[in-house]
Amino acid sequence: MVSTHPTEVQHTGTQYLPQKRNPNETVSPNQELLPLTAKVNSDDCLEIGGCDVTTLVQQFGSPLYILDEETLRAACRQYRDAFKQYYPGVSQVLYASKAWNCLAVCAIAASEGLGIDVVSGGELYTALAAGVSPEKIYLHGNNKSQPELVLAIESGVTIVVDNWQELHNLVQLTQNTQPVRIMLRLTPGIECHTHEYIRTGHLDSKFGFDPNDLDEVFSFVSKQPSLNCIGLHAHIGSQIFELQPHQDLGAVMVQWFRDTAKYGLSLTELNIGGGLGIRYTESDDPPSIEDWVKVICEVVQETCAAENLPLPKLLCEPGRSLIATACVTAYTVGATKVVPEIRTYVSVDGGMSDNPRPITYQSVYRAVVANKMSANVTETVTVAGKHCESGDILIKNAQLPKTEPGDILVVMATGAYNYSMASNYNRLPRPAAVVVANGEANLILQRETYQDLIRQDCLPERLKRGN
Repeated sequence: MVSTHPTEVQHTGTQYLPQKRNPNETVSPNQELLPLTAKVNSDDCLEIGGCDVTTLVQQFGSPLYILDEETLRAACRQYRDAFKQYYPGVSQVLYASKAWNCLAVCAIAASEGLGIDVVSGGELYTALAAGVSPEKIYLHGNNKSQPELVLAIESGVTIVVDNWQELHNLVQLTQNTQPVRIMLRLTPGIECHTHEYIRTGHLDSKFGFDPNDLDEVFSFVSKQPSLNCIGLHAHIGSQIFELQPHQDLGAVMVQWFRDTAKYGLSLTELNIGGGLGIRYTESDDPPSIEDWVKVICEVVQETCAAENLPLPKLLCEPGRSLIATACVTAYTVGATKVVPEIRTYVSVDGGMSDNPRPITYQSVYRAVVANKMSANVTETVTVAGKHCESGDILIKNAQLPKTEPGDILVVMATGAYNYSMASNYNRLPRPAAVVVANGEANLILQRETYQDLIRQDCLPERLKRGN
């Protein structure tokens, strides 16, 4: 799998630009969005993690999620090291695993010192099975079930309480247990420019306690001996390119932190959530991880100093900005349809079942042809999925070289909310996933089979043929 003469990818800031083979060559600007280890080998094929993508497809099939371990680890270290540089107090980075929760991803994040943010019993079970310490697992969710709360209590994780019903449920469930660690999720009322469906921090949100209820909430919690409230949490949204909303959030949260003292609460942790955006297209310009962390750390320190408060343990919960750019999805090109004077459709062997974000959020992606990396970009096409759905379009107006059946199309930045939101629509089996590093590819998710698709089906006797 390892190429002997790869063309190196130059890392310039946040851009990853393959060197051109000759002065007359036209290289797609999309290539700058590839993972850190991306190379073009002597066969003009894309390599990631030292593995030829076309060879990976031959071995594991397509569609195929390809996770570059080095890119994921580098992002983990950037967050971790930035907090060490800019925050003199204790800090903890948590991976928001809803972006992609599986055993291998949780294990990699934990091995870099990160904790795990989970939002369901299933995500919690996976993190525990991956060997993550319960001390570093935080359970979120706006409607946690009784079984999920019981699992969290028995596992010893921290529960981020979202509403009054959950508070009352916890009081009932912990009457005969040791005190349970909780945090309180608050709604800060800070808006940011992002998609309506993923804007969770404004007052009209299903998440968190309303600021007008805080006196009552703090008073109630302070009277519950079975609830050990250790801190406050807030999250203002996702795919955010602005620093000011997070700066405002840090200041507001420290002031809330100060207000809890009059109720006898001794809080020690402050979790400012996540939401840093990433580059899906060459025109996207999000802040760097370091700049985001620096702004958070400075505002918390400044506000704590102004309020004469000791520095709390500072937590954050990045998800997309850790995992998204570390993964690509490889597809095999199939049919092409030319609609004269309108558009050309190039169909691939996946679509909305392995990446529902374009049809759900109108998300924009970029792609390259993995077996034609130096070919001139000559066509503008619409990349269509194979589902029985007119809206199953992965990329509109994709700039690509001429494609043929059997070419391997690679869509970039698919690590966040692709596998985690994947479905079996049209009864397509969900794809396999591999992690690549140093020329080695390891399967981390098996490809589903047709047998898997009917594994949970039940056919009553009266409906069986012949009855």
